[in-house]
Amino acid sequence: MTQPTAYGNRLAAPPPGVAAPERLVARSRGSARRLGWSGLVLIAVAGATGWFTGNLPAPFEDWMLWSAAGLVVLLLVVVPWIRWASRIYTITTRRVIARSGVFAREAREYTHARGYSIAVRRGPLQRLWGAGTITLTNGIDQPLRLHDIPDVVLVQEVLGDQVEVSQILAHRDAQGTSSLPEGMIPPRPPAPSL
Repeated sequence: MTQPTAYGNRLAAPPPGVAAPERLVARSRGSARRLGWSGLVLIAVAGATGWFTGNLPAPFEDWMLWSAAGLVVLLLVVVPWIRWASRIYTITTRRVIARSGVFAREAREYTHARGYSIAVRRGPLQRLWGAGTITLTNGIDQPLRLHDIPDVVLVQEVLGDQVEVSQILAHRDAQGTSSLPEGMIPPRPPAPSL
């Protein structure tokens, strides 16, 4: 039996009975277009603060203006950016991982070998930007939503390919281990590392 060769960017399949190493396929955050409003708020606050510093009416002082500007920037610029930056989606050759949270981190994952259905929802603005929300459902666990993913069509195709390849490899390995001589133990796959 000969070992399959790699075609284009595809990796060669491991020989039967040998676990394939887990490799990073893609890592993404949601589309940053929602931060556009935060950018406009930051520009408006900077302009207004510069204009009104030293030109305030009598009962108000500059420190009040700077405090209000700082609060607005904190609530409408910094908090949305931290929320956007704290949500990361990772696709490997074995699983999909969704991590979110700043102080309390939450991680959810779906394995490709187990299989799942892929649903894509795209609103009018998301279609304009090429983004969309992917929902993964395996019928057992709570659905996993990947919100506002850029290049959603490409990510959907990659997820479909990974499920197909993982299930083929799992089936091939199950067939290969059933034909091992009696008393022979199949090799143990290495622990995943990310």
